[in-house]
Amino acid sequence: MDMTIRPVVLADAGELLDIYAPYITDTCVSFETQVPGIEEFTDRINNIINNYPYLVCEIDDGIAGYAYASRHRERAAYRYSADVSVYISPAYHRQGIGNALYTTLFDLLRERNIYTVYAGITLPNDASVGLHKSLGFTEIGVYRNVGYKLGKWCDVLWLEKPLKEYDKPKE
Repeated sequence: MDMTIRPVVLADAGELLDIYAPYITDTCVSFETQVPGIEEFTDRINNIINNYPYLVCEIDDGIAGYAYASRHRERAAYRYSADVSVYISPAYHRQGIGNALYTTLFDLLRERNIYTVYAGITLPNDASVGLHKSLGFTEIGVYRNVGYKLGKWCDVLWLEKPLKEYDKPKE
C-alpha cells in the first residue's frame, strides 16, 4: 500500500464529499442532516485552507481519508487553539490512516503556533475515541443530549491534546 499525505486541492472536493456523505446520512458522527452540494463543500474547504492545514491521504491514486483543523472559537485569545477532524473511508479503517493524517496535521499546527487541539466525538464511537486517545488526547467533558439526529438524542465527548509547551506565544 503506497500512502501519501498531501495538502488538499479544491479538485479533491468530490472525493472528500463521497467519504463524508455517509457520515451525514447514515450515522450521528456528523451533526449535519443534509449532504451539502459540491459547490458548498468546495467553499468550505477553501475557507479552511486560508487559515488552517487541510490534508488528504492518497492510496493508489484515490483518496482514503482526510483531516483538517479549524477555528476553535471566535474571540482573539482563542487563536492559539484549533478544532481538528478526521474522516476515513470505511474501506480503509484501522490501517493507520487517521494516525498518519493527524501526526502530519499536528506538526503543521505546531509550526503555526497552535498550542492545543480539541476534538468532539459523538458517542458511542469507540474507534474514534480509541484513535484520539492513542494520539495523546484526554477527555475534558461530555455535552449530554446536545444534538438530535436519526431519532435519538446524542452526546458529544470533548477531548484535548497539547501540541507544545505553554510558553509565551510568538505573535
